[in-house]
Amino acid sequence: MARLRGKGKTRVTQRRLNGKQILSIVIPIGLALSGCRKQPVEAHAASGMQGLPVQTVAVALAPVAQSSEYVSTIKSRRSATLMPQVSGILTAILVRSGDQVRAGQELMDIDPRQQQATVDSARATEQQKKAVYNYDTIELDRQKKLFEAGVTSRDAYDQAQQAYDNSKADYESAQETRKTQEQLLGYYTIRAPFDGIVGDIPVHVGDYVSPSSSPATVLTTVDESKDLEAYIYVPTERSKDVRMGLGVDLLDGAGNVLEKTRVDFVSPQVDSDLQGILVKAPVRSRPDLYRTAQIVKARIVWSTSPMAVIPVLAVTRQGAQSFVFVAHEQNGHFFAQETPVTLGDTVGNNYAVSSGLSAGQRVIVSGTQFLVNGMPVMPIGG
Repeated sequence: MARLRGKGKTRVTQRRLNGKQILSIVIPIGLALSGCRKQPVEAHAASGMQGLPVQTVAVALAPVAQSSEYVSTIKSRRSATLMPQVSGILTAILVRSGDQVRAGQELMDIDPRQQQATVDSARATEQQKKAVYNYDTIELDRQKKLFEAGVTSRDAYDQAQQAYDNSKADYESAQETRKTQEQLLGYYTIRAPFDGIVGDIPVHVGDYVSPSSSPATVLTTVDESKDLEAYIYVPTERSKDVRMGLGVDLLDGAGNVLEKTRVDFVSPQVDSDLQGILVKAPVRSRPDLYRTAQIVKARIVWSTSPMAVIPVLAVTRQGAQSFVFVAHEQNGHFFAQETPVTLGDTVGNNYAVSSGLSAGQRVIVSGTQFLVNGMPVMPIGG
C-alpha cells in the first residue's frame, strides 16, 4: 500500500512540475510578444528583417475631367406621327416597320369610294356651270354689239351683263368646290412627309380609322435617320454650370465612349415636370448606331484639371473606405504605410485621386494582399 501511495505521489509531483515548466515557458514568450508590439517600426529594420519585394509606381499628375452622367434620349430633328385626316376603312398598308421611304411615297390607303363619288359630282357640277358661263359670255358679247348698233335696248344689254356675272361666279364657285373635294380625296392616301424610316404600324387592314376618335388613331411614324440630337435634362442645382460648348460624351451600356460632341442648345426655362434644364447636343455618328427615342448615357464634362492618378491595382478597400499602400522611406529603409484616399473617376486603367496623395509619392501595386501597415518592403520599381 505504501509503495502504491508513493508511486501515486510521484505521478502528481511530476504533473505539477510539468505545469510549472509550461508556465515558465509561456510567460517569457508572452512578455516577448508584448515587448515586440511596443517596439517601433524601426526595430524591424534594426533586427535585419528582410523586406517584401514590391513593385511601386510614382504618383503622377494628369488632366482629369470633372463630369456628371445623365440619361439622355436620342431624337430626330424631323420626326412625324401620322394620323388620319379623314374617317374610313383602312384598305391597304404598303410598307412595313423599318422600311426606308422617300418623300411623297404612298404608305397606306383608306377606302376612298364615297369621297371619289363626291369628287365626280363636283366635277359634273363644274362642267354644268362652265357651259352656262360659256353661253352667257357669248350672249353678253352679242348684246353688246346690238346695243352699240342701236338694235336692242339698254335693259336687254344690262340683263345679259347680269346673267354673265352670275354664271361666272357660279362657275368659279364650282371650280373651288371641285378642288376642295379633290384635295380631301388626297387625304385617303397616306404618304411619307419626308425621307425617313417607318416606325411601328399599330393598325391593320380593315380597321376603321378616324381623326375624331379619342384618342386619335395613330397610323405610324416616320423618322429622319439624320440630324439626330441628344436631349439631356440637367438638374437645376447645376444651372450655374450649364453653358454652350460644354463637352458631352455619349456612352454605351459598358461605359465606352460612342461619340464626343458638345452642347449647342441650353433651354432658358426649367421643365416643370422634371425640374431640369434641357440641353441638346448634336449626334453625327452613323445612322445604324442610334435610333430615335433610344436611351443612352451622356456624360457632361464641366471642366478639366490636373489630379493625381494611380493604377487601379494599387487600391484596396475596407468597407466603404479606399486605401493605398505607400512605400514610406525612413532612415534608409522602406515600410508599407496604409493611406486612406478619396477616389474620383477612372482614367483608362487608373483612378483619379481627389485627396490623400501627392505627386511623387510611390504607391505599391504588387503583393498588396500580403501587406500590413508598417511592414518592411523593398521597392523594385517606380
